[in-house]
Amino acid sequence: MGYTMDNKYKAIKERIINLYPESGVYKTGIKGLTVARRNNPTELKRCFYHPTCILPVGGEKSIVFGSDSFSYKPGEYVVSCTEVPVLGRVVTASPEEPCVVVILTLDSYEISKLIVETRLYGSPEKEGKYLASADVDDSLLDSFYRLVDLLEQPESEREVLSQIIMKEIYYRILTGPLGNQIRLINTRGTQSNQISEAINIFKNNYKDKINIEDIAQNVNMAPSSFYRNFKRITKISPLQYLKQLRLYEAQRLMLSEGYDAASVSYMVGYESPTQFSREYKKLFGEPPLRNIRQLAAV
Repeated sequence: MGYTMDNKYKAIKERIINLYPESGVYKTGIKGLTVARRNNPTELKRCFYHPTCILPVGGEKSIVFGSDSFSYKPGEYVVSCTEVPVLGRVVTASPEEPCVVVILTLDSYEISKLIVETRLYGSPEKEGKYLASADVDDSLLDSFYRLVDLLEQPESEREVLSQIIMKEIYYRILTGPLGNQIRLINTRGTQSNQISEAINIFKNNYKDKINIEDIAQNVNMAPSSFYRNFKRITKISPLQYLKQLRLYEAQRLMLSEGYDAASVSYMVGYESPTQFSREYKKLFGEPPLRNIRQLAAV
């Protein structure tokens, strides 16, 4: 007799809890698959969501994306189509009933190939939100169940079967209620794909002096159309996006590699440590040193 959806949720959660008994975010033995466990609720924190499909299997989280806010819990999944800044927090979690989520990075190259193979092109007339949640159906849940089940299998088996199951998950997402936005952003020639190209330029060149109108020209968009579509997808302006990229990278460098604020300000493209500290405090609510001490203590 096959597993019910409730049984699959329980099995996924128990496997992750057993493999990862402490609170944290963990890379698994499967490329592109990450799991996160939180034993307690958290405060609202700023972060970047990368192109991912997130499946919660325990607890509840909430997201603020621009003027939108929503919570997600087991029974739902979340898709972020591109890199977008959000506010997020764990709403319900305890050591006995932790918040557990499965995070699958979306490989744009593999998704683009699948779109061409299946001819599942997006429709601008049906465009929706580029970070949103939807109800999970049994087919998608079953795919995740089989993917997580591979965590305890031999490495050779994980490598082969995980790629097959991930392709299946991509197909389920592309044909599901959130699929149109992923199809649009991964189909060349669409405005969404042009914005995705611009985001990649920002990511690869954020340390340099960047002229926003040059980026618009680079992706073959008029400046007015570029500004409008960039904000439609990311909820912030291109200049704000670039600032946040720099500041998040500075935070990462100070937290994980021990750089001081003055050094890191130049590393991420600022000409003045004073301006860097001012904009850092405006985004994160605290000066760099105090913020990093607080994060390190968590």
